[in-house]
Amino acid sequence: MSASYFTYKERPVVRNGKTIYYGSMAEPYVVMMNVTSEEKVNDLSTASEIKCYLMKTDKSLNPMEAITKTAARPTLYEALELAAAWLKSTERN
Repeated sequence: MSASYFTYKERPVVRNGKTIYYGSMAEPYVVMMNVTSEEKVNDLSTASEIKCYLMKTDKSLNPMEAITKTAARPTLYEALELAAAWLKSTERN
């Protein structure tokens, strides 16, 4: 893994617009997070709702089949904590 990626709990975090990917596409699972709602706090736009999707990285699956879990969280921190827990649980299986 390249050192140029921002990481959280030793996994890469990559953002493209309002979509954030957590984890490595080289692993069996990754978490996709979509910012669905934002609010202004002191002239700074912050996420107020994030939808989280645990997805298999198998390219032969269509995106709807790849999703194994979904949830919503009110902050990026809570979404990343959930994503970290999901990916940790997939390591045990």
